[in-house]
Amino acid sequence: MKKPYQKPSIIKLRVGLLRDKKSGLLRMVRREIDGVPVKDLVRKFGSPLFVFSEKRLRDQFRYLRRLFESHYPRVEFSWSYKTNYLDAICRIFHQEGASAEVVSDFEYHKARRLGVPGENIIFNGPYKPREILKQAVLEGARINVDSMDEILDLEEIARETGQKIRIGLRINMDTGIYPRWDRFGFNLESGEVLSVARRIAAGDRLEVMGLHCHQGTFILDPEAYARAAEKLLRLARKLEEEFGWNIEYLDLGGGFPSRSRPKGLYLPPEVGIPPLSEYAERIARSLLLGTMARDYPLLVLEIGRALVDEAGFLITTVRSTKRLADGRRAHILDAGVNLLFTAFWYHFRIEIERELPGPPEPCTLYGPLCMNIDVVEENAWLPPLPRGTHLILSPVGAYNLTQWMQFITYRPRVVLIGESGQVEVIREAETLEDVVRRERLPEHLR
Repeated sequence: MKKPYQKPSIIKLRVGLLRDKKSGLLRMVRREIDGVPVKDLVRKFGSPLFVFSEKRLRDQFRYLRRLFESHYPRVEFSWSYKTNYLDAICRIFHQEGASAEVVSDFEYHKARRLGVPGENIIFNGPYKPREILKQAVLEGARINVDSMDEILDLEEIARETGQKIRIGLRINMDTGIYPRWDRFGFNLESGEVLSVARRIAAGDRLEVMGLHCHQGTFILDPEAYARAAEKLLRLARKLEEEFGWNIEYLDLGGGFPSRSRPKGLYLPPEVGIPPLSEYAERIARSLLLGTMARDYPLLVLEIGRALVDEAGFLITTVRSTKRLADGRRAHILDAGVNLLFTAFWYHFRIEIERELPGPPEPCTLYGPLCMNIDVVEENAWLPPLPRGTHLILSPVGAYNLTQWMQFITYRPRVVLIGESGQVEVIREAETLEDVVRRERLPEHLR
């Protein structure tokens, strides 16, 4: 005899973690962020809403600093502006002692506007307009040269200013990471680096003081950093012996992972992503074994994602529900890929702001855009979601607010929950006036 339908019961396993008794599947409930109820955030600031935790930002920076300094005596952290260049986020990391790593004139100007002195700016990137390059020279920024054309520009600037300019060289090399990011800097294995070094020495207007490499993004092999450190250290000794330069720093760039789950990684982040302690151990081992009794070069780390990603949340709201042709349930949210560019690369953690009855089933989460590619999550496992249900997506702190687009919808507010629990707007929501302010209407069309 068929049993009558019974409302599925829910057993609390720990705060926020629920197991559906009928399906046995786990699902997450998040009622608050840093003690502030999700409902209160939406009521006051609207939906969608980006939320950042100041406590998480500061705690993560302090944790990574202690971690790397416990393995190696000389470490500098440089905040990667392209990861998230909101003033409040950058200011927090600068207060914690991070220098600024920038890759364009825009980012350089933003760092200077925030009061970062030139000597605390690391200037990377494949294109540095001559005007900003000269400003960086005069203000004492560390410039990591990416091409021979930049070397020629810097030699002209050296002639104009009458000074010898100290630079770093960007190096690309084989560290076992594929595809190899060989578009940045000069290649090590082909001998290009040494040829460029000889040209610099012959010009006698520049002096190499550092080496830089950037292997890629979301690197899951800690040993790749160890290989990079070892190769840069050997190259530094060779340049010192052959040209008499003093290589003061080795910059291993960024690319460190957060607890995001890349598409294609089927293990949970806690299992599939190595802990950052492994990166610190591998890097320090290579440098300490290679330096022995000699002076330790400064280790520079341009960390972005691993610092900010897990401190960022997006609250979004279910606006409608429908069934697709194949029978799957689809939910339309008020936040799409115009706000969440990283949805193309990562699976987000999806949490519900309250307990909901009903068995979970596979469903697709769409954004509000009139485009078929606006898919926030292809295959979420969720119970039936009534209209108005708030979902909390994380981690979203890295790259979304620097790559989001003003497309079809307005961009929403961003708030920061302070360490004492106060909530402050750090970027206002857009209005029509913001969008059209730069437009000009020709007189004959008025």
